[in-house]
Amino acid sequence: KLRNIDSATDVLSFPSVQYPAAYTASATPDLIKEEWDIDENAAFLGDVVISFDHAKDQSESFNHSLERELCYLLAHGLLHIMGYDHMTKGEKNKMREMEEKILTDAGIVSVSDETLLAKAKQAMQNAYVPYSKYKVGACLLTADGKTYTGCNIENASYGLTNCAERTAVFKAVSDGEKQFVAIAIAAEENAPWPCGACRQVLSEFAEDMRVLVTWKEDQVKETTLKELLPYTFSPSTGVLDFLAGN
Repeated sequence: KLRNIDSATDVLSFPSVQYPAAYTASATPDLIKEEWDIDENAAFLGDVVISFDHAKDQSESFNHSLERELCYLLAHGLLHIMGYDHMTKGEKNKMREMEEKILTDAGIVSVSDETLLAKAKQAMQNAYVPYSKYKVGACLLTADGKTYTGCNIENASYGLTNCAERTAVFKAVSDGEKQFVAIAIAAEENAPWPCGACRQVLSEFAEDMRVLVTWKEDQVKETTLKELLPYTFSPSTGVLDFLAGN
């Protein structure tokens, strides 16, 4: 009701301080002093309310722990009561930077989308594409915060060409990783949506992982693997039991 939005959300913040536009707590010490509580020897900055049900659903959607999601929402809410916002791109980037710092300092593994995209672009530079001239790079994020990169590697026998996404997956699995939450894919000219083979390989390990693609002029789009590959043929659909005759 307060925001005139008739729907549930994951976290709400109620600042006790009315910050001037573009100002945060660190830049307004006089306003913070007004909220100082002598008995508590602390300043009351506001309230943060987190929806546990939303946090649980989102942790499952992003395939990371409930603890990680709750910590992120708390950090997000705390930044709001300290004057941070995300209405513009600059504000969003700054707030995201602060969220990453808080989570890192708290020992919570967190890798930003910006980092994934940057690593995918870097991996793209190593692409071996003498035939198509179409460079692609990918960066895969594991559930415990590790990243694996890959590029497309072509072959004179075209059928032996390997895509960037599968290169990253094979590197990760060969290191013992089998739980993935996101992948970023970069190309130079056109949106590098993963091919059917890559979608199938990714679905073997994470049916609903996030998929980010970026191309010229830093254009970025996001979706999920389930949207790219509905009605998945994967371990969770029971195909292994079916093949085993059970």
